[in-house]
Amino acid sequence: MIKFLDLHKINDRFRADFEASFKNSLDTSHFILGRNVSNFENEFADYCGTKFAVGTANGLDALTLILKGYIRLGRLKKGDKVIVPANTFIATILSVFHADLEPIFVEPDPRSYCLSSELVEEAIIEDVKAIVMVHLYGQLADVEGLKDLAKTHDLLLIEDAAQAHGAISNTQKLKAGNLGDAAAFSFYPSKNLGALGDGGAITTSDPELYNVLSLLRNYGSEEKYKNDIIGYNSRLDDMQSAFLRIKLKTLDSDNEQRQHIAKQYLQGIKNSKINLPVYSGTKDHVFYAFVVEVEDRNHFMDYLDKNHVGWLIHYPIPPHRQKALSRFSELKLPVTEQIHRRVISLPMSPVLTDHEVNYVIEVLNNY
Repeated sequence: MIKFLDLHKINDRFRADFEASFKNSLDTSHFILGRNVSNFENEFADYCGTKFAVGTANGLDALTLILKGYIRLGRLKKGDKVIVPANTFIATILSVFHADLEPIFVEPDPRSYCLSSELVEEAIIEDVKAIVMVHLYGQLADVEGLKDLAKTHDLLLIEDAAQAHGAISNTQKLKAGNLGDAAAFSFYPSKNLGALGDGGAITTSDPELYNVLSLLRNYGSEEKYKNDIIGYNSRLDDMQSAFLRIKLKTLDSDNEQRQHIAKQYLQGIKNSKINLPVYSGTKDHVFYAFVVEVEDRNHFMDYLDKNHVGWLIHYPIPPHRQKALSRFSELKLPVTEQIHRRVISLPMSPVLTDHEVNYVIEVLNNY
């Protein structure tokens, strides 16, 4: 069986370093906001090319706190509208609600699955104050077009970079995390840069936002037991930070291996029943997932199971069709609904062997 994602094999490469860092954390017993957190924040900010990074408990909190931070700074106010892609993981939408803002759903480009500036421009109405661009599946959104729109209409441009650690813009040569006003990352274990538990981070070069976020994530407190603002408890812990520092060193080489595998898939899979993802062959896509489209997904899933090829669906139900967001159930979003009905993700990780990749290609060509 070729696993969709072999987390044991991915993380076993770092076992000795993980065990040493765990022992060090156990010995120092500084488990919350310790030295590893501040060191990782500095290293991750440097990696992304920003002035600051703020560790959080998870990716959803990272995105929510960005929005809350801008409310605190007066750049947003409760009830303002935020443009979001209709085709995304629900966390993107939940962050908007948690900040008491209103999402405006916009259909994605049907080939890249990400927001395009043309469709976003049509959705800019009164009270729209921000755009959340999601770099879905590891592919950068229409960064240049969205930046121009944000500048023209004086909108905040926020990155949901939860799946795009290390992706680089072809035009600006900047990394995800440094392509908007602020960016949210997730370090969920399956991510390209994954912790051994939950975790997240915010990157920005705005010192005012950084100062507010540093307070918001820690009970509104800079000094223990002195609370300056109404805050939250959303902190990246010291041990996960130590693990992330170890894995950050190989992120670029891991991404290059993912891109290499994607090229093998794209060159090798020759089947008109399977629509392959668009890829320029550059570093603007880091392939958190290799997503294909098929007309009869259930039949395809059964076929993969019988041939011992792992798979996952990102994501089976679009956000506006979720029970939690039933107030949006009447929206007409045919592109999004087709994507969620037809897409399926193939095995993709830096530890896949050539033999495994070639077997997946053979299975797909025989479908």
